[in-house]
Amino acid sequence: MNSPASQTPIVFVTGGVVSSLGKGISAASLAAILEARGLAVTMMKLDPYLNVDPGTMSPFQHGEVYVTDDGAETDLDLGHYERFVNTRLSGLNSITTGKIYEAVIRKERRGDYLGGTVQVIPHVTDEIKRCIDAATAGFDVALVEIGGTVGDIESLPFLEAIRQMRIERGPDKAMYMHLTLIPYIAAAGELKTKPTQHSVKELRSIGIQPDVLLCRSEQPLPDGERRKIALFTNVPEKAVISAIDLDNIYRIPEWLHAQRLDQLVVDQLHLQDKASATADLSDWDAVVDASSNPIDEVTIAVVGKYVDHQDAYKSVGEALKHGGIRQRTRVRLKWMESEDIERDGAAAMLAGIDGILVPGGFGDRGFEGKVLTAQYAREHKVPYFGICYGMQAAVVDVARNVAGLAGANSTENDRATPHPVIGLITEWRTQSGEIERRDEGSDLGGTMRLGLQEQRIKPGTLAHQLYGREVVGERHRHRYEFNNRYRTQMEDAGLLISAKSMDDLLVEMVELPQAKHPWFLACQAHPEFLSTPRSGHPLFVGFIRAAREHKAGGKLLNDSGLSEAAA
Repeated sequence: MNSPASQTPIVFVTGGVVSSLGKGISAASLAAILEARGLAVTMMKLDPYLNVDPGTMSPFQHGEVYVTDDGAETDLDLGHYERFVNTRLSGLNSITTGKIYEAVIRKERRGDYLGGTVQVIPHVTDEIKRCIDAATAGFDVALVEIGGTVGDIESLPFLEAIRQMRIERGPDKAMYMHLTLIPYIAAAGELKTKPTQHSVKELRSIGIQPDVLLCRSEQPLPDGERRKIALFTNVPEKAVISAIDLDNIYRIPEWLHAQRLDQLVVDQLHLQDKASATADLSDWDAVVDASSNPIDEVTIAVVGKYVDHQDAYKSVGEALKHGGIRQRTRVRLKWMESEDIERDGAAAMLAGIDGILVPGGFGDRGFEGKVLTAQYAREHKVPYFGICYGMQAAVVDVARNVAGLAGANSTENDRATPHPVIGLITEWRTQSGEIERRDEGSDLGGTMRLGLQEQRIKPGTLAHQLYGREVVGERHRHRYEFNNRYRTQMEDAGLLISAKSMDDLLVEMVELPQAKHPWFLACQAHPEFLSTPRSGHPLFVGFIRAAREHKAGGKLLNDSGLSEAAA
């Protein structure tokens, strides 16, 4: 255990009443304000499910799997964190009950507990505290979010661990922020505080007294209700914070800052010597201004396999919006199920669209719809952006319909295909230089090509034009790759390989020459994981600009958003 002087002050974030209140966004927004005050901030998520990580969980149930630089497959809340703060996170920042118990049982098998009876307290809670220390060390302040809702049996070990940390460290090193719901009952015309009172009572019954309440409601909390909540929950009135529904999540930092939430944290955790007196939120003001005052608008079709779940492509949707923010363009997303493309045809569903994005996915369901989508974009010269499976669909389209390779497919979907233009990757070199190998019998969890890896971009290509440099790093999550045996045939058919791995063994990006198509680009990596509202990502910014130009009839646009002719 670290000495008290070296322990990072932590704000623990819990949730009550109902799930999906926005703990992750709230925690990330507070972190953004603290960072704007000059503090070095990190964030962490403690998830109560027994899976070791979300890597094998269904997107329909859990939403997207977010990937960090070191290749950890994590909860999507880490995506919120990285979009709001500048700190790059790792596998240390995402802990599940499964990981905790796996570590404890491994120690027991080795004999680390010297034959003692292994119990939730102290062994499981000690492991949780060890993980928190490992993830937060070296920062001025950390925010640690506990998943689930207070009262869930699954989250009790995490709550017990953070209760112990407050006792061990004191209130100037451990602070509790609890997010609750204040429902509005239309029939009575009133906001009801009773659910919040009961939620805090539940929290206090396990030994945790919140220092701050973040009250989620449809409208601002009146002073009377604020005083009532403070009285019944033993929380200072100034620490009862109103968290209303906002039309733009990037307005939340300013909203919370206006209620001095960051100052409550600075004061209790004694961060005055490290924090600046004021928060510089100018970057967030610019983001809100650009998104609230657009000069243009485009409609992007996202053709995927999991579109019925709003969080399955969370980072993709946000990255598209970021690309629009960078050029004051409102991006309207039209989510389309790839199986519907197979049934109704690409022309019927994609007519009038300004740009088409095909994101990642696994398995053969809906893959042919993705191939038809890529074909439609190619033949009708609609801007096309393929990501991971979207790149593989584009390669299969060109193989079948341009290169004349009948029956071409990915071996993921057809092991007997006569032309396996996409195949299982069996060996590759990691960022650290180690060789990793996989085969058909490997476990599904954690066995993909994962994490940040560098690639070399070919000069003179659209990709090089967008990035502005020859070597870039992007995060990966996939098992299948472009089959190198078909490089020459595909290039002869007009497909341009615009980026490859640093050892030249893996195809990273493909595109169509701009003489044949105004904007057709696909990448094996997941660039959406490195997009933020303050900087965007060059591929998404370029794609949205291409969609705007397509909408404008192919006219080039200047920085003001007007066509060159109109300007």
